[in-house]
Formats: sequence, C-alpha cells, structure tokens
Amino acid sequence: MPVTVRFAPSPTGNIHIGNARTALFNWLFAMKNGGNFVQRFDDTDVARSKQEYADAILYDLHWLGIFQDATEYQSRRFDIYGEAVEKLKRAGQLYACYETPEELDLRRKIRRTRGLPPVYGREALQFSHAQIAEYEADGRKPHWRFLLPNFRNDPFDTERTEVGWTDLVRGEETVDLASLSDPILIREDGTFLYTLPSVADDIDMNITHVIRGDDHVTNTAVQIALFRALGAEPPAFGHHNLLTASTGEALSKRTGALSIASLRESGLEPMTVASLAVLTGTSENVVAASSMTELAKRFDLATASKSAAKFDPEDLNALNRDLLRQMPFSEARDRLSAWGILGDQAEPFWLAVRGNLDRLADATVWWRIVKQGPEAAPELSEDDTEYVRKAFDMLPPEPWDGGTFKVWIDEVKEQTGRKGKMLFAPIRLVLTGQDSGPELADLLPLLGREGIRARRP
Repeated sequence: MPVTVRFAPSPTGNIHIGNARTALFNWLFAMKNGGNFVQRFDDTDVARSKQEYADAILYDLHWLGIFQDATEYQSRRFDIYGEAVEKLKRAGQLYACYETPEELDLRRKIRRTRGLPPVYGREALQFSHAQIAEYEADGRKPHWRFLLPNFRNDPFDTERTEVGWTDLVRGEETVDLASLSDPILIREDGTFLYTLPSVADDIDMNITHVIRGDDHVTNTAVQIALFRALGAEPPAFGHHNLLTASTGEALSKRTGALSIASLRESGLEPMTVASLAVLTGTSENVVAASSMTELAKRFDLATASKSAAKFDPEDLNALNRDLLRQMPFSEARDRLSAWGILGDQAEPFWLAVRGNLDRLADATVWWRIVKQGPEAAPELSEDDTEYVRKAFDMLPPEPWDGGTFKVWIDEVKEQTGRKGKMLFAPIRLVLTGQDSGPELADLLPLLGREGIRARRP
C-alpha cells in the first residue's frame, strides 16, 4: 500500500503558520516516500464551516507549494459515518447516554471527593427501560459514547489497559485507557464529534500515516481502539511539537495571528515561511531552503523536539533576506518583468541589489533609483557638494565594468585626500539618495556615465 497522508483542518478560519507546519510535515513525508497527500476538510461543524475558508486554505497551501492528490469534505460523507455507527451499535460498543452537562459535572465532583479519577462512570449502561422512557418523555435526546475496551467482562470493573504505539516523532508512547472517559462520538443533536468521522475517513481513504500536533497524543489511544473496533489496522502515528510565539502563546485561526494570507500579503517568499515552519523546533539549523526538494532533503520527523517550537516573527524577515540574497535571476525573472524590470540590464541589476532587499518587491525601489535617480536631491554641505562635483569631473571614459568604480574612486581619493566614509558617503547619497545599499561598484555600470553626470549637484 502506498504511503498516504492527510491534512485535515476545519474550514472555520484562515490557517496560520502553525497549521502550515502540520501540512508541510505531511507533504514532505509524502514527497520523501513517493506517497499521496489527501486534503480533507473536517467540516462537520456546519454552523462555522464555510466554503470560502476551504477555498482560502487551498490557495494558501498552493502558494506554499503543497498540491493535493485528492480533496475530500466530511460534510459529504455522512453515509460512511452512519455505517460505522451501526457497526459499533451492533457490537455493543456504542451506548446511549441521557445525562445533562450539569449532572455529569456533579458526578465528576463526587468522584474527586472520593479520591477517584473524574472519568465517566458508565452509569448509562445501568439505565432501565423505564428510566430511558422517562428521559425521552421529558424531551431529552441521547448522546452516544464509545465503550472503551478497558475491562475483561464487567464494564464497571475497569483495569489498566495500555495502548501503545511507536510514534514517528516521540518514540514509544503508551496511554492507559482506564484513565479515560468513554468518549462521546455523537452529540444530542445527532452531529458527530471529531473522533468518529476522522477514524472512519482514515480507514476509507487508506491513510497509512497520521502526522499531527502533539496536542492529539491522548486522542490517539482512543482512536487506535476505535480503529480496531471497526475492524481496521491503525495507521502509523507521528505527533510533532507545536509552533508557538516566542512568549509561548499558542497560535489561533480565530485571531488570525500569523495567518498564511497575512504573511503572503506582507511580501514574504513562500519558501521563507515553509522553511521556518518546518525547521524551527528541530535539530536542523533554521536556514531558508530554496525549494521544496531542498527542504525535503533536510526534513526528518525524528529531529523534532518534544518541547514547543518557539519562534520570533522577526525570524521570518531574516530568513527572507537570506533567501533573496541567494535567489538566482531565473527564479526572480517573471515577477521582476511584471514590475517592468526588463531588458539587458535586468539580470545584472538583480545581482547587484538582491543582497539589500527585505522583500522582492523592494527591487522596484532600486530600479526607479537606477533609472530615474533619487526622489529628491540630497542635502549636502558646501564641502561635500564641491567634493562630489570634483569626483564627477574625474569619471573615466566608457565602457564600464565591475572594476570601473575602483579605478575611479582610487583617483578621487588621490586627488581629494578623502578616506573612508567621507570618501564614499557623499557619492552614494548623490547617486542613490540612500546612505546604504548595493555595492557602488555594481551600480556604476547600470547608471552609466551620462546617468551619473545627470545627478551632478
């Protein structure tokens, strides 16, 4: 069976960089193993799920470089869940409960006072037909719980029942089912909670590996039990550490913090976001990868730490600068062309300015400076004005190349006696209107002799 993974967000908001971490872990795992990536939308929450969010999630994933082999919606698969429910009922592994939230809360408090774990005591299994009839006459609707296999013969005589698995990230993991309440699979209104549709889908879609955040570790034991109750072999599981802000604060779709959409709109490169999302919180150095292929080579689930993966959003800016500094012209060409950066000078221009960009769009600022000059004439002292005029009078004849600037500035230095910042700063300011930027040796051939003389103060 080919490796098959899935990314299964709820379409109730925009995904953030933490969600992208899970999607990327699955995508890269599939890439490395020649497998399939299923995009599944867990949209059983009809009130909050929206198609516009599902569409936005797909757009974000495609921007990052993730392309699904199949797209599924849980809201279109209720027949499959119904079949799973009937199978569990026939096996006596799904039972109706009529308690109200207030009654359940009171029972938990009583168990705590008796020194017992606050798990559900399976009282519903002892309801008589008369009690059930009375509840239903009062208008109560049942919710349905999965009977965990944590007993031998008597469900009220639970015993330690360890469910273990070799986690792809965390290594050997065990959870005692006796320490857990029987999970509710179906609400009073007949809608499904997360667990049953997820397991039924994983079975039906032949999911071989479930890779998700470590906040699901405890859920995994219940789900393994449910897989087996439905007659299926559980997939392999891997639980990676969660990506959090440097303060330790969790990211949330509802607040929109660090959403992929906002990061894209800020001008960051997709591989910047992907590199940080994947490599933070692992033993790998957080260095921007130029492509998914390169990132896949550096990706290994086993390198993820067991502690939270904290990051500073400023790390994204530093990574983006590094990525642009190494980006070949062939990769930038189409976007530069769309901004009017064309012709024979486009490539040498890119090579000259790429090391000074925070965002690729910043190249347009430098293109305007090269072609049109500074927006406003810089303010110079009388001494600096006179110095720049003399320097411009010493411009060597064309043609110019990368060595022209050194020839020129050496002559200027010898004739004026200026050194260091006093030698370079006024010239840079007049040529670019900026006190820092690309190497003047690289800009000089782009400006040309006439272009420079036109900026003479």
